Amino acid sequence: MTKNGVSPNKEIVFSTESLHKVHEIIARYPEGKQKSALIPILHMAQKEFGGWLDVPVMDYVASLLNISPIEVYEVATFYTMFNMQPVGKYVLEVCRTGPCMLNGSDQIIEHIKEKLQIKEGETTKDGMFTLKPAECLGACGYAPMMQIGKFYHEHLTKEKVDEIIDLCRAGNIAID
Repeated sequence: MTKNGVSPNKEIVFSTESLHKVHEIIARYPEGKQKSALIPILHMAQKEFGGWLDVPVMDYVASLLNISPIEVYEVATFYTMFNMQPVGKYVLEVCRTGPCMLNGSDQIIEHIKEKLQIKEGETTKDGMFTLKPAECLGACGYAPMMQIGKFYHEHLTKEKVDEIIDLCRAGNIAID
């Protein structure tokens, strides 16, 4: 198995159910505008192929949309919601822009680094956590904050972060 969960001898192919959904998404757009389906299909690919977008996975998405691979790479590397390397089960995306910084996000990031013994962009040895500082998550009124999966965790303190990490370890934090 490769790091993305795809066997090196196995062709990268969406499950039948996912492939049906891909065709459904592409059909929403006029002929010749299938690139418009790229972001939702990249989300599906990241979820189905191990939580990150390896080059062969992005090439597969390009082939499905009949676009060049570079068009996929440009989008996947631009948006922070796409992972370009393997990540942990829980990706701790801590906002580090102005309002969050003014409310202590730098201290929250430092606390997480110390607690989990990782640097920004790294994953814990057990594969459980990845620390991924993020640019504005659009919740300035709730600073400092972080996103784990689809969910926001707001008004963070070191104590709240410790509680969240403990809940993750116990499997009691939702990501989907």
